[in-house]
Amino acid sequence: MKIQIINGPNLNLLGTREKEIYGDVPFEKYYKLIQEHFKDIQLDYFQSNVEGEIINKLHQVGFEYEGIILNAAGYTHTSVAIADAIKAINTPVVEVHISNVYEREDFRHDSLIAPNCMGSISGFGLDSYRLAIESIRVLK
Repeated sequence: MKIQIINGPNLNLLGTREKEIYGDVPFEKYYKLIQEHFKDIQLDYFQSNVEGEIINKLHQVGFEYEGIILNAAGYTHTSVAIADAIKAINTPVVEVHISNVYEREDFRHDSLIAPNCMGSISGFGLDSYRLAIESIRVLK
C-alpha cells in the first residue's frame, strides 16, 4: 500500500511556530516515527507553500496511490483549485488538521476541500496523521 502525505503552507515550520497550537515536534521527526510504526505501508511525504505545487502533486499521485493525506493548511478555506484537483483524481483523500479548527477563528470552520474528501480528521495534534493512515488502511 502506498500513501502520500501532502502538507501545505507554513507546515514546514512545525516545531517552531505557534507551539501552543501545533506543538514543538518538527514534522520530519514525526514522519520518521510513523514510518517505523507503519512498516508495511510505503509512506511518501511532500510539503509546499505553493498552491500549484500541491495541485501538481495531487495530479501526480492521484491515480496510482491507495490514499492521500492532505493538510492543506490555510488553503483549506480558500482554494477552489485544490478542491477541484481532489475531485478530479481517483485516489481517496483524507483531510487532516493538527488543531481543532472548530475551536479557532470562524473562518477556519469552513473547508472548501472537505466535500471532495473521504473524511476529515482534526484536533488530535500530529496523531491526526496516524488516524488518517489507519482510516485509509481500514477502508481500502
